[in-house]
Amino acid sequence: MDEFEKLQRRLATPDSRFVDCNGFRVHYRQYGSGKAPFIMLLHGSFLSIRSWREVMQPLAEGATVVAFDRPAFGLTSRPVPTKRNEARYSPEAQSDLVAALMTKLGIDRAVLVGNSTGGTLAILTALRHPDRVQGLVLAGAMIYSGYATSEVPAFMKPFMKAMSPIFSRMMKLVITKLYDRNIRGFWHVRERLSDETLAAFRQDLMVGDWPRGFWELFLETHHLHLDRRLLSLSVPALVVTGEHDLTVKVEESLRLARELPGAELRVIPDCGHLPQEEQPGAFVGLVDAFVRKLS
Repeated sequence: MDEFEKLQRRLATPDSRFVDCNGFRVHYRQYGSGKAPFIMLLHGSFLSIRSWREVMQPLAEGATVVAFDRPAFGLTSRPVPTKRNEARYSPEAQSDLVAALMTKLGIDRAVLVGNSTGGTLAILTALRHPDRVQGLVLAGAMIYSGYATSEVPAFMKPFMKAMSPIFSRMMKLVITKLYDRNIRGFWHVRERLSDETLAAFRQDLMVGDWPRGFWELFLETHHLHLDRRLLSLSVPALVVTGEHDLTVKVEESLRLARELPGAELRVIPDCGHLPQEEQPGAFVGLVDAFVRKLS
């Protein structure tokens, strides 16, 4: 057993489960009957499975719900990619991981619920594996900015890879210093995020050699040009935005609802970037209603 596996065992909760998939040891939780409909929850960057804590079990009253820690976050392992392993951190590899994890868990099709960069990956999974996606719920999804449009210049990548130990340490200093302020910025009413929950999110991120894992994720960032590809999607979709989302501006979600064929739009009042955190009851109601229409 390696050091990270020891950490996984020490930090796991009673409902934690682990499965080897596409080069990662994936941490996930599953609630519900084990039968369709299936809902898979994809959290945003700098967060973890914890971001769904208020909505997983309520959603599971009418569905089977799976949430997992994306690579570089939470208790999912953070291997350095080599020629000897399958671990890859690119957006495409992460979307393939979603489909592969579904297969491992015996899920043919699922409604993907993605928040922030999790929404980016939900869209990308629907594009790459359309037969596996029954529907999309996109909450503050990054489609026109941020992770979906950032890019590490190709000519810089060999140098940056060679200097990974140094750059990952620098990234550790920056993230550690700015983490609390940035996470609080996801909330409309910042007092709703308790110091205890913020500390728990920080612990979820800062596990093992987390700076190197995040650096590998950063190195694989590239422009996905999702705006050009939306018209090829025919899957039912619900676009959700917090009325006061400052991370992914409300205008971007409104644009997504216009440009994604047949998408519905819902705006949740008194809410920022994380509706599942600030308005869990309203969020569960919207997702439940959407999933029932698909059944």
